[in-house]
Amino acid sequence: MSSEVSILKCNEYSDAEVKGAVKEAVDLIGGASRFIKRGERILIKPNLLAGKPPDAAVTTHPAVVRAAIELVKEAGGVPVVGDSPAVGNAMKVAEKCGIARVAEALSVEVVDLATAVTVENPSSRTFKRLEIAKEVLEVDGIINLPKLKTHAQMYLTMGVKNIFGCVPGKRKVQWHFSAGIHADDFAGMILDLYLHLRPRLTIIDAVVSMEGNGPASGSARRTGFVAASPDAIALDRVMVEVLGARVTDVPILKKAAEYGIEASDLSTIDVLGQGVDDVRAEGFEFPPLISTNFASVLPGFLDRRLRKALTSRPHIEDSRCRLCALCVRVCPAETMTEAGRIVIDYDRCIRCFCCQEMCPWHAISVKEGWLKRLLPGM
Repeated sequence: MSSEVSILKCNEYSDAEVKGAVKEAVDLIGGASRFIKRGERILIKPNLLAGKPPDAAVTTHPAVVRAAIELVKEAGGVPVVGDSPAVGNAMKVAEKCGIARVAEALSVEVVDLATAVTVENPSSRTFKRLEIAKEVLEVDGIINLPKLKTHAQMYLTMGVKNIFGCVPGKRKVQWHFSAGIHADDFAGMILDLYLHLRPRLTIIDAVVSMEGNGPASGSARRTGFVAASPDAIALDRVMVEVLGARVTDVPILKKAAEYGIEASDLSTIDVLGQGVDDVRAEGFEFPPLISTNFASVLPGFLDRRLRKALTSRPHIEDSRCRLCALCVRVCPAETMTEAGRIVIDYDRCIRCFCCQEMCPWHAISVKEGWLKRLLPGM
């Protein structure tokens, strides 16, 4: 059976334009009543990565959150807004990015996904147990509201990756450490989490997206659309086509293809509303790839010797660094120290890029290894 993805142009973040585009996108794939039943408690899960203003393109825009809340209410559901930021709590981040004001105006609770519980994952492809916020397990369903952005470790952060926010913040760090330097392992964990939770509907905010040094320090770029699907894997596959990326460079989609998940194949997806060519983002700037296909098949002893030369790594821009040491505190592998300047022990660095993701000063970039630069396309 084909998956459905709807795309609607949306050029501005006015409440009326966003609501119209979101409603039409959802109507094209069956309407709100397909996903929400009267009386159900529905978690609206935006991207609340960090406390940044809406125009920074770091978080889901408040107008998109408003549209989703109104969609749930009009279908007779009871919406709550929730996420688990890596630093701070959901309400503090929501206040800074404008979402708390929307929630208050619409009398909707903002919940912190903070209480970790371990659940069995009988359909596991990678991990037999998962850690999920208890607050997520107490709702009837999830509406997933990602922001379309680049991501140093996962290349792009879209529908499936946004579900990682259902893991409590402090446990995210441990999952990064457990997955280690291998992006495929981390992608497998996120995919397992998505398949376990199965959000009913994903609506991606791509009115203004982020390119370059994402997910927190990139550049805002107007892409001018929203898209919706009951299948975030299919939605992500279509977004890759819109941006002109390669599926093999997106670890989550690469892993989905390895699992034999049909929605990772563009030929199995019906695109409704606008077509891919109508919203194609020419010249979209992607982050450097974290590692090469060549590096992943090196014998163990060579891998240890050449890993630094073949993998991208976080790089401190000393001229921008304010020595707040947030990167030191969030580093899962504890490889960063502050002694007049930030120093990274690259022999122990697991290339999770949590430091780059959380730096409030845009002082951490992604730098390619010297040998990797000599192997274009790898």
